[in-house]
Amino acid sequence: MDNFILKNENAIYYECGFSCDNVIFLSLGSEKFFITDARYTIEAKELSKNCEVIESSDIVQEAKNILKKQNIKEIIFDPNDFTTYFYNSLKKDLDIVFKEELNFSKLKRLIKSDSEIKLLKKASVLGRSGFSEFAKYIREKGLNKSEKELFFQNYKSLSKKAKYDISFSAIIAINENAAKPHALPTSKKLKKDDLILVDAGIKYKRYCSDRTCTSVADFSNFTFEREQKFKNKKQQKVYNIVLKAQELTIKNTKSGMMAKDVDKIARDYIDKAGYGKYFVHSTGHGVGLDIHEFPNINSKNEMIIEENMVFTVEPGIYIPNLFGVRIEDCISIQNGRATVL
Repeated sequence: MDNFILKNENAIYYECGFSCDNVIFLSLGSEKFFITDARYTIEAKELSKNCEVIESSDIVQEAKNILKKQNIKEIIFDPNDFTTYFYNSLKKDLDIVFKEELNFSKLKRLIKSDSEIKLLKKASVLGRSGFSEFAKYIREKGLNKSEKELFFQNYKSLSKKAKYDISFSAIIAINENAAKPHALPTSKKLKKDDLILVDAGIKYKRYCSDRTCTSVADFSNFTFEREQKFKNKKQQKVYNIVLKAQELTIKNTKSGMMAKDVDKIARDYIDKAGYGKYFVHSTGHGVGLDIHEFPNINSKNEMIIEENMVFTVEPGIYIPNLFGVRIEDCISIQNGRATVL
């Protein structure tokens, strides 16, 4: 990689093993500089690897000084990484070509190392155990609890009472609210035989998990297992279609395929079942240090699926004002095939 500059925390963590919310990272040939303020220098020096930690009360000016001193003529940046104000402040008075390369850090992180796969698997296993703990809460205390209360209890269960960070703000949706793919929690209360959709994940050593389960509120035997018995026949029919679409996609995903062909497996099955117009999002997305990485598993992406890629498989059907079903797991490509983490 040529000279580059980073502000994004996860991108910087990937480069040196530490990050914070006020840092500029410069990679200039064989030299790397972690420029931060006095609040973070002790930890930066203890935890960062293969870079020089520089303390400054004006990190932009410090970065400019280094770029001038190193006589840099061209540097790569991701336009997603910078505000306009930051970019203009950095560029002012510098005779340097700032070269835009969209998502260059995420593209570097596309193929996970074996050690990253282990961390992602650990995150997924911990996330699954959090789901089990949350299921126990619903069995024992979930009746008549609101989505907002369940949201809070889900956080406690998944984070193991704040031992782990969560990957994202969870989605807890009952019946018609589950027809909104990214529903916000409301005061709607969970009743017997309701459909409940839960999408949540945790971070383990900064690496994310992501899982969605759709279940029936049978309080005597509530689980997030894939076998669900809904009292509502239409819910059962749609659930079975989504589950089969997910299983087929995981079974038939192989390295060498294009991402759009992975998407097509799920989309074709749901389409043939008569619910194509209700599958309103892509089949999946990459997962790593960010909850949304590459590859995007959608109907247009021609990126080739390769060994050690990690992404979700999450088909869904959303019928407005009635209910929605989504089933999601993180998979990695191992020995050319999809393996559920």
